[in-house]
Amino acid sequence: MNAHTDVNAAGIIPENSDDSTAMATETTLLDPRFYTTDFDEMDKIDVTPVRKEWDEMIAAMSADPNKGHFKKNDEWNTPDWEAMDPKLKAELIDFLVSSLTAEFSGCVLYKEMKRRGNNPDICALFQLMARDEARHAGFINDALREAGVAVNLGFLTKAKKYTYFRPKFIYYATYLSEKIGYARYITIYRHLEKNPDKMIHPIFKWFENWCNDEFSHGEAFALLMKTDPKLTNSFVNKLWIRFFLVAVFSVMCIRDHLRPEFHKALGIDIDWYDREVLRKTSDISKQIFPVAIDLENPRWEKNLLKLRQASAAMDAARRKGGIAGAFGKVGAGARAGLAFASLYLIPVKTDHVIEEDSRMVPSY
Repeated sequence: MNAHTDVNAAGIIPENSDDSTAMATETTLLDPRFYTTDFDEMDKIDVTPVRKEWDEMIAAMSADPNKGHFKKNDEWNTPDWEAMDPKLKAELIDFLVSSLTAEFSGCVLYKEMKRRGNNPDICALFQLMARDEARHAGFINDALREAGVAVNLGFLTKAKKYTYFRPKFIYYATYLSEKIGYARYITIYRHLEKNPDKMIHPIFKWFENWCNDEFSHGEAFALLMKTDPKLTNSFVNKLWIRFFLVAVFSVMCIRDHLRPEFHKALGIDIDWYDREVLRKTSDISKQIFPVAIDLENPRWEKNLLKLRQASAAMDAARRKGGIAGAFGKVGAGARAGLAFASLYLIPVKTDHVIEEDSRMVPSY
């Protein structure tokens, strides 16, 4: 947990765009990251093994079904930011800034691949995905602008630290990010369909078509992985897939529990929501990943709780500072490492079949 997250949880709100931009530039274990990779290696990808599915996917994305979606209309009712409970306002802004950073990070990565690539298949895909992510980020920023805290995206591009990942790690992490994004958005959207009185911000009305973009981007990374069976079938890569499943799932749960007022206002029980999102994401990821986390294993939630507690203790020690804080961080870090290892060592499920044509359509 970073200082900005703690400040927001205390009910202190960014006063201007500089503050929200500073929030977006933070880079900790819990913050969305900007990535860079070996673009030359990605440029060499040969989609011949999945040519039929690839061409169908590119055609569907080129048709641009959401071209006119990310625009305010009569359904957009600007919230009264001044009258909003301060803690809820802080957590809602934190949610929006975090979501914007995640969307914009995809845009930056995809645009760089398009700029540096020569492979027409890969460049076409990344140009289309960058288009979608730019729309998403811009739409969120419009919502933040109404609250007076829009993020300076140009500055963010230059100031945010970039993390280097090998292409296969980009595939695993981004595939899961896109699919878990779909699961999160559609779960909130379906909940608010049944509980319209909990619509705390109009942006949630746009989530259904929005999350379908996330879903299609995940499909693209699934096809990229299918171009080389070793990416998902080798022993070592199965271990890496297992790592990314545990990491992405656990970080989501930790972050969600940092926004109690946000979820309370939506009328969502955080534990129910996390179980539902992880169940959906796990089911979807079986289209390409040969291993799945056993979410029903009692060790899963037990050690997730330990990881959350260790993360909170680490944040408290960081704020305390000094020698005591330093020792506290070491102890909390050790407990977090043990909890993560326990999550990782839960026996995985391998009894599902990956179809030759594993494409999926949104169905939740």
